[in-house]
Order: sequence, then structure tokens, then C-alpha cells
Amino acid sequence: MQLTDSVRKIKGVGEKAEKRLNKLKIYTVEDLLEHYPRGYDEFKPIKPIERLEEGETAAVEGTLAVRPQMKTAGRLRILNTEIQDASGCVPVTWFNMPFLRNQLKMGTRYIMRGRVVKKRGRLLLEQPKLYSKDEFYRQMGKLRPIYPLTAGMTNSAITKALEQALKETEFLPDFLPLEIRKRQNLPEYKKALWQIHFPADRKERDEGRRRLVFDELFLYSLSLAYMKKREAALSSHVMERKKEVDEWLDELPFSLTTAQKKVYEEIVSDMTGGTVMNRLVQGDVGAGKTIVAVAALYQAVLNGGQGAFMVPTEVLASQHYDNLCGLLSKRGVRIGMLTGSLTAKQKREGRENLACGTWDIVVGTHAIIQDNIEFKNLSLVITDEQHRFGVKQRESLFRKGEQPHVLAMSATPIPRTLALILYGDMDLSVIDEKPKNRLPIKNCVVNTSYRPNAYRFMRQQIEAGRQIYIICPMVEDSEEMELENVMIYTEELKGIFPASVRIAALHGKMKPGEKEEIMAAFSRGETDILVSTTVIEVGIDVPNATVMMVENAERFGLAQLHQLRGRVGRGKEQSYCILMTGRDSKESKERLAILTQSNDGFFIAEKDLKLRGQGDLFGVRQSGDQLFKLADIFEDAGILQQAGQEAKRFTQEDIILFYKKNEKLRNRVESYLGQVTL
Repeated sequence: MQLTDSVRKIKGVGEKAEKRLNKLKIYTVEDLLEHYPRGYDEFKPIKPIERLEEGETAAVEGTLAVRPQMKTAGRLRILNTEIQDASGCVPVTWFNMPFLRNQLKMGTRYIMRGRVVKKRGRLLLEQPKLYSKDEFYRQMGKLRPIYPLTAGMTNSAITKALEQALKETEFLPDFLPLEIRKRQNLPEYKKALWQIHFPADRKERDEGRRRLVFDELFLYSLSLAYMKKREAALSSHVMERKKEVDEWLDELPFSLTTAQKKVYEEIVSDMTGGTVMNRLVQGDVGAGKTIVAVAALYQAVLNGGQGAFMVPTEVLASQHYDNLCGLLSKRGVRIGMLTGSLTAKQKREGRENLACGTWDIVVGTHAIIQDNIEFKNLSLVITDEQHRFGVKQRESLFRKGEQPHVLAMSATPIPRTLALILYGDMDLSVIDEKPKNRLPIKNCVVNTSYRPNAYRFMRQQIEAGRQIYIICPMVEDSEEMELENVMIYTEELKGIFPASVRIAALHGKMKPGEKEEIMAAFSRGETDILVSTTVIEVGIDVPNATVMMVENAERFGLAQLHQLRGRVGRGKEQSYCILMTGRDSKESKERLAILTQSNDGFFIAEKDLKLRGQGDLFGVRQSGDQLFKLADIFEDAGILQQAGQEAKRFTQEDIILFYKKNEKLRNRVESYLGQVTL
């Protein structure tokens, strides 16, 4: 079996399974092999109920103490009971499993294993599985991979398909040169795949993961190195500095900060300097990156070129489009928008407007890099939220013009040491101060006993015309449970707040169009409280939102918490961030206290990096980062630096990638960049 073969070639994968795998973007054998576990379930011995701890997955053995009761909450059917052993009693809850009501018998002894959560100040066992003694003890001590799933696809089915695929692909080509494997003490590719999918123990799992993470980061760094050489070419769009832009900046109702002025001068110097600009602007949330980008776009248009502004979500595209129209339309700049939800007619008209030059600037999602999009004279490409777009997407947009200038922006606070490697093909600018009219966010870390006070405060804010975000606790076990958390929390809030308070729910299992509409309604002020998972981390700008409350804040990385609180504090009113922790441990309090000490994302990112160390390498991915399937730029900072050094060493000779012995690596780089030749 070849890596490029369809998953249908794997024994046991039929038509239905293939369609479900396709929903997970698994089409080939290679796609399946790179569908890595998002965690591992380690079966530990049965615990006495009195020793259960919040957040763990644990097994208890006891008898039913309460007859099972069924209730409904929206679309959910919830089954409740209690299990008791010699040490105590714990409530048990199942979602959408009504059949258990007739199976569970009072007085019968059960082994139940599930997640321990805290609700209303009391621990409970959520969605546990039932085991016979023989079945449970056979699993003891094993590491069982847990995979990202989709409707109809079970973890067991993925596991079986992967095991079969690894058995049937006897020879897996190893593209990593032997000398690098030896220097970095890395196992062979196939061995690493077995180790990450079916590890005998934690040591073996970590060894396999380190090899595969190195692969991702080395390939990325190597691709950037070759892109940088190519992009250092002479520019086809050498521009003149236009005085009209400076006049426009002077007429704005606010003054640029010193940092904004400095970065703008760097951009102008690039665009007028004769070579292709390839610059990353890093700026904390609310630092004012957008106005600098608009100035660059205006500069490009006045020089006879077109500009493209690519953003990760449709809501953000609409916000930028409205902003650009308000800033530049009166000066004769023609602005359009292209997103996936437009009608076929609107998309066709948009393509025509770009091809004939009717539009000077287009704002859009990845829709603007589709094959059928052509520009008359694309001279400047801007990508917002840089970490959401991989090398391939950046490359696709770059190819829409004749070596256009490239400006990328990111509000994700990445320490400079990592940014220099991660964006190794780019020059780096930093906007490190915020506009003077922004009030600093007031932060507090509280435990669950503060919840009634928090709700009273939120009600006061709503009565004053403000809006609220509430982020639900992250759920590592399944998307289904995450959905249930959001929906149940939303129903509970509706019982706490008056009927006049408009509450909406948002979660990752919704269809893209549904998510966009919910965020757009919140943006329009039609919702008072938005209960959400972390899907709102990036891509929504609502100046009227003044409160961000994060449940179980201790489960998040500091950098992500900072990104989340960046959704508030964007207007003139005082904003607040309430970090509610379910654990009173000294360690979690110290971590979260860092957020109360500073609103500086780069300071927090550095602290986050030091605090995490090597930590749990299979924790929930914190960065929201879409560049890698496995690597995390914070957790794997050390490997990123090693991979960057190896890539630098490898590219010191121009022709080294074309040596016969490196043919497999060259093919991988070409595939990675989507090019026929380098």
C-alpha cells in the first residue's frame, strides 16, 4: 500500500467509513497516519469515591444509591443517579443515553469510569462507561489513543483503521536525512508512527511524538528558508511615497502612536525600496495594527496597484470591509468583499471587478485565493491573524500577482525568540504600545463561590446597555460533551437571568454559516450574553462588549486567556475580565495571577513559555495554531529551535536540496509549498 492510496484500500474501510473519514479531511493513507491522537486515556486503578478529584478521569466501584431519573434541557435528555461505596457517594450523569434508565438496577454493583467535574460546588461523575471486572482489569495500565472524531465515527473504528494501515504499509519512505536523525537522536519514521498511535508506555509515546514534531517544524523551517531566497528578488512593484497618505493620516480623528509611526515607516521603506516586502507586524490586541495596514493599502492603490486583505472569518471580513469603506471610500478608493457565503452572482461579479480592476481593494476570507480569482495588478497582499494561515495559503495568495509585496499581521503574542524562527522568511515589526484612549482591562481571579456576584455584575452591565462573553470550560473527551456543556450552561443561564436578557450559544460543532450568523448577531447588538467555546478567540470585534468571564480558567494557557480577554476593552467603556477557577491550588492561582499583573501579551507569552516547560505534551492545544497537526509552538519551543538550526545548516549551500540522496526531502518540500519545482 502507498501513502497516496485512498483510505478505501485499507482493509475494513467501506464506503460509509470513507465518507466519515473524508469529513475529518482524511482522504489518503498518509492523511490517516497523520491523524494523530489528541490525548491518551490511561486506565488507573479503581479509586474510593472520597478521593475523587475534579478534572480527572477516574473509575469507581459501588452500588446505585438513587433510582435513575430522566429530565430534558432543550434537545438534551439527562439521566441522573448516584453510586455509593464504603467511603462515600457521588452523583452520576449521562447525556442522551435514555436506554440506561431501564438497564441500571438498584442494589446492583457497578464499575463506572468517567470524568469528574464540579457543578454547584459538588463533584459528580459525568458520562461514565460501565465495565465488567474482567473487562476493566484487562485495560489496566494501558495507554489508549483518543482521536478527533466526527458524527458516526467512533474512536474504536479509527484505531482499527490505523492499526491496519500501519501493518499494510510495510515500507514507509523516510524523507529526513540520516545525518539529521543521528544528530537529533530521532527514531525512523515508521517506528515513530507506531509509537505515537500505539505506545507501550509514556516514554515510547514521547519519543515518537518528538520525531514527528521535529518533522513538522523542520519541513516548515526549510520551506521558509527557500521562500525567503525567492522573495528577496527585485520587486515588480517599486512604489513612490505618496503625500496623500500622510495628509490622510493627519486628518484622522486620532494620532498614531510612536510605535505605529515607526512600523508604518518600515513598511513604506520596504514598498519603495526595490525588493519585495515580506514583513510581519506583531501587535497586541488593540494595538492598532489595522490602521497601519489601511495606510499601506492606500499607498498601493495610489501607485496604481490593487490590494488584497485576507482574514480568517467572515465576521472579521465584514468588519474590515466596513472599516475600510468608512476610511477610504470618500477618497475614491473602490473596495469590495469576497467570502464563501456570497451568492454565485455576487461571487461572479466580484471576480469580474478584480480581473478588470474595478475594485482597488478586496477584503475576504480564503475565498480570495480560489483558483478562479484573478487580479488585474495585485501589488500588496495583507493577511490578518497570520497564525491562522499556513505556508500554502500565503503562497497561494502571493501567486495571484507578479511578486506582490506581503504584509502579515498577528495579534497572537509570540515571544520574539520563537517568532524569529516561526516567521523566518519575514522581517519583523512590533507595535508595542496601545492607543492612549484605551482603558486597561480590570482583571480578577475568583473561585466558584463568586459566581452569584459575577451574575449580578453582568446584569448591571446589561442594564447599562453593554454585552457579555462567557467562555465555557474546555472539554478534552469529546466534541459532543463540549456541545452539551455549552447548551446546558446556556439553559441554566436562561433560568437565572430575566427573560428580557437575550442569550445565545456558540460551539465548534455548528456549521460555519450558523457560527457566522450568531457572531454577526452579537456584533449587531442583538444578543446580550454569548456563551461560547474558544471559537471566539479570534475574529470578532464588538466595542460594546465589556465583560469576559472564563469558566475553569486554569485549564487554559496564559497566552490563550490573554487572547480571549482581548475580545473586550475595544471601546470607550471600562471593561472587565473574570477568570473563574474550579481549583484552589496554589499553582493555578500563581499562574492566573500573572494575567492580573499585566495586560501586555508579550510579557504574558514569555511567562507562559517559562511556566509550561515541558509540561504535559499532550495537553489541550493552547495556541489556536493551524500551522501544524501535532507541534505546539509553546510546548515545543526547544524542538522548534533545533529544527530551525538544522534547516539553516541545510540551506547554506544552494544546491543541497537537489542532491540525489535528498530526493525524498525535496519532494516533501515541493509538496508542502504546492510547487512543481523550487
